[in-house]
Amino acid sequence: MQSPKPIAVHGQPIAGGKLPLVCIPLIGRTPMDVMAELAVVLPKQPDVLEWRVDFFEQIGDTAAVIAAAAAIKSKAGEIPLLFTRRSCMEGGEKIALTEAQVIDLYTAVCKSRTIDLIDYEMANDAANIARVRAVATANDIQLVLSFHNFTSTPTLETLVSKFLTAEQLGGDVAKVAVMPRDPSDVLILLAATQQASQTSRIPLISMSMGPLGSLTRLFGWAFGSALSFAVGASSSAPGQVPIEDLNIVLGILHKAMEDGQTAP
Repeated sequence: MQSPKPIAVHGQPIAGGKLPLVCIPLIGRTPMDVMAELAVVLPKQPDVLEWRVDFFEQIGDTAAVIAAAAAIKSKAGEIPLLFTRRSCMEGGEKIALTEAQVIDLYTAVCKSRTIDLIDYEMANDAANIARVRAVATANDIQLVLSFHNFTSTPTLETLVSKFLTAEQLGGDVAKVAVMPRDPSDVLILLAATQQASQTSRIPLISMSMGPLGSLTRLFGWAFGSALSFAVGASSSAPGQVPIEDLNIVLGILHKAMEDGQTAP
């Protein structure tokens, strides 16, 4: 088994270094929707929350975004908040902001310190990545550099390169999500995660999406993925499973692997 590197915020491993972390997305369209989701999700005790702000109707109102982030943090307490605008090119919602306006929003939200981690796609312009990295670092926020392919699974070499590119670009966490067309694609994603984790100095997050890829959300941590996304109220990507089911499977797998290490 390849032990994942734990994800830390503010100098401390999240959830005491638990592996894998379980993250639940929030995708409400309005502040009321987001808070209603949060009321459903918090009793399920996620390790991390992700706010998918590309779903938020007021994304163009920076003050409203910051107010909503602050409200989430106030209710979430010690649970870290990951802030994500997923671009439509990588599976996100269409928004009426230019990339320059997105960078301005990211800058303002980082400076507000209402979040703990921020996601930005590594396919973006290098100068924009550098700007996001600089403002995140200045405000003690972890930068997740991500890559998504919702149509296919690139080659093993390409996926390993994506993980390592995230580190080279200054990311604190590397994330890769791809769509399998057959079971062999799922194996490629797992192999790439395992291979990259042997040399990467930063934590990795990986998943194969859709029904076939749902398996990686259950045991991808055994190959080096530090976090799995689960459904709390609503799904943000194909293949996510309910947090209750994920926790049951994780408990079974952890016990089986621990028992296997002690068996004669």
